Amino acid sequence: MTTTGLAEPFLRAQLETLGLAVEYVRAEGDTLYRRGEDGREIPVLDLVGGFGATILGHHHPEVTSLAQELLAAQVPVHAQFSLHPYAETVARRLNDILRRETGDPGPYLAVFANSGAEAVEAAVKHAELDRGLKAAALLERIGESIERARRAARDGAPLSPAAQRLADGGDFEALAAAVTAVNRARAEEPPVLLALSGSFHGKLIGSVQLTHNPAVREPFRALAAPCRFVPAEDPETLAAAIAEERRTVLGLALCGGAVDLVEHQLPRLCALLLEPVQGEGGVRPLTAGYAREVQRICAEADCPIVVDEVQSGMGRTGTFLASSAIGLRGDYYVLAKSLGGGIAKAAVTLVHHGRHRPEFELLHSSTFAKDAFSTLIAARTLDLLEADGGALYRRAAERGERILKQLSGVRDDFKDVVVDVRGRGLMLGLELRDQSDSPSPVLRELSRAGVLGYAAAGHLLNAHALRVFPTASAVTTLRIEPSVGITDARIDQAEAALRALCEVLRAQDGERLLGR
Repeated sequence: MTTTGLAEPFLRAQLETLGLAVEYVRAEGDTLYRRGEDGREIPVLDLVGGFGATILGHHHPEVTSLAQELLAAQVPVHAQFSLHPYAETVARRLNDILRRETGDPGPYLAVFANSGAEAVEAAVKHAELDRGLKAAALLERIGESIERARRAARDGAPLSPAAQRLADGGDFEALAAAVTAVNRARAEEPPVLLALSGSFHGKLIGSVQLTHNPAVREPFRALAAPCRFVPAEDPETLAAAIAEERRTVLGLALCGGAVDLVEHQLPRLCALLLEPVQGEGGVRPLTAGYAREVQRICAEADCPIVVDEVQSGMGRTGTFLASSAIGLRGDYYVLAKSLGGGIAKAAVTLVHHGRHRPEFELLHSSTFAKDAFSTLIAARTLDLLEADGGALYRRAAERGERILKQLSGVRDDFKDVVVDVRGRGLMLGLELRDQSDSPSPVLRELSRAGVLGYAAAGHLLNAHALRVFPTASAVTTLRIEPSVGITDARIDQAEAALRALCEVLRAQDGERLLGR
């Protein structure tokens, strides 16, 4: 199929093939409106929700009203290198929320950004700055120890047997040169980044290295530091990976009257990144038991934890942070998507004061981040979430329980079609069975091409006015992420549409799935 579009023509052709080439002209609540052939608006129930960006729904009236007021008031967007009191307000409110949910008094210092991927990269950049400064301080102390040992050697202190072996029979200066060479080589090794299998942390040059999906990551693997992936819910493998990646450097000390070698742990672990609920990996929540082990292992290794709450945070799972429900504390938290109230491009990296490096404030910046418009929208969004003692968090949990119950009914009635339903709150997934061995040539080919979930989404859109998408790295899992405002009637509508989809798949009717 050809297309005349100049903007992303390949993507447009794929959307047309799968029945997803739709232009939406208006949005409100959980509804997107497309234009029909007769010019009338056709409402579509949106369960994609901007991949988690619309916890308050499309164009929440209070957020929209504030945005209009701010634009009318001509609040500055570009006022870099000046004071930003509205950003300070957001940072204080986020600290209050984190203190309540985690019990950690903090404080967390805020680095603002425009997107989740950018905020992830800011977290990794900061963690690497912290690691590098610690390594440099260690090497400086080792340099001082070498000078002390040199003075001792001049005063007649012999070299220990181990020191003699490293010096290869030479004198103290040969030993010092060998120690320096070993340390330089080990210090120049790249930092170690860890993430979980199935992770998704963005698609920028740095963040794409932290995204597990090989199709997304590998074309760009030469551009930035690689990441080591470990399976979720497997603390033993995490501990083994950390142990394997550890390195030591050498110092010198006077021991028993002789100059001897001393080993020091080299700070090499940059960070472990994880999502408390893996979004693009198939909507898979981590367990509290695993979180406890991660916390213990990383604390012992002094490996900072970056908690990516871009999709799971902002109340979507029934608590402000999905990680707080499983007892996971981060050295860094990353928030985005719904932080902008579904309108503004807003994101933030929160850095625990115990790791914060003031130098970072001059080493990192972003043109559009921290402006008055986005931070005032973020502040209003936090106000709405926190109102009435967190009523919206409770509603997210209640709405999620209702949807999960109905999805579980679909699974139970169509076990030949649905593998599983899972998730927390309003971050849910329905996993379809693979159809690679289907008697239907259409279903067989769709499944083998990895687009069955997208074809299912196209069918739901065109036959039932329901908008869902599969998760990016688990393409048979349909994501369901509505706003807290979703009604019983819309939930019932979604259930009916999903049941109808399952009937089509049970009948192995590939032609009908594609609307032919």
